[in-house]
Amino acid sequence: MKLDILVFAAHPDDAELACGGTIAKHVKNGYKVGIIDLTNGELSSRGNVDLRRKEAQKAAEILGLSVRENLGFRDGFFEIDEYHLLEIVKKIRQYQPAIVLCNAIDDRHPDHKRGGDLVERAFFLSGLVKIETEINGVAQSIWRPKKLIHYIQEKYIKPSFVVDISDFLEVKFKSIEAYTSQFYQKDSDEPYTKISGEGYFEFLKSRAKELGSQSGYDYAEGFVSKTLIGIDNIIDIE
Repeated sequence: MKLDILVFAAHPDDAELACGGTIAKHVKNGYKVGIIDLTNGELSSRGNVDLRRKEAQKAAEILGLSVRENLGFRDGFFEIDEYHLLEIVKKIRQYQPAIVLCNAIDDRHPDHKRGGDLVERAFFLSGLVKIETEINGVAQSIWRPKKLIHYIQEKYIKPSFVVDISDFLEVKFKSIEAYTSQFYQKDSDEPYTKISGEGYFEFLKSRAKELGSQSGYDYAEGFVSKTLIGIDNIIDIE
């Protein structure tokens, strides 16, 4: 299956938190979108791997994803090395997306920056003819998508551009709420974490409101591109 947008996330729920509205909007507009989680988030203080997989699948159904996979890298310990790079290259070549989205260029959780750096490097390698990969014994063709874009996570980073998600804020939060073990539950006896606090969703909504207000939208999600983004018609700028 060829995808239009392939989203990589260090942990299940990263994509929903950072760009769930953008994903839902593009699915609604007829694009094929997939998420590949790098780890199972097994070091999370709350829940467990089996539950997290079920939550990720429920979120995938809410967003209308065409694909959701998990590479099973070690949470907290995956590195930018040949093995991990080639696993990402294989997925880029398999799904041949036009656009790749990945973790933030910097964030509080070290896995986020490392995950973004890993995918950014693999993005380049996927277009090199002398790097040979195969899946199930079948050789893959090289593929380099048009753009690699980093989504913004908890740490505020000035975006290169924002996407209007005003009509998709509700579905974004529904996809996040699929992770019932990770976020606020009144009667939960799970350990307290920064993202499980009662006010965390309000922070997410306020961030979307802040990003939207700068571009005349009610709510938006922000993205960073390390390369210059061109447009065909300046009249289309909003």
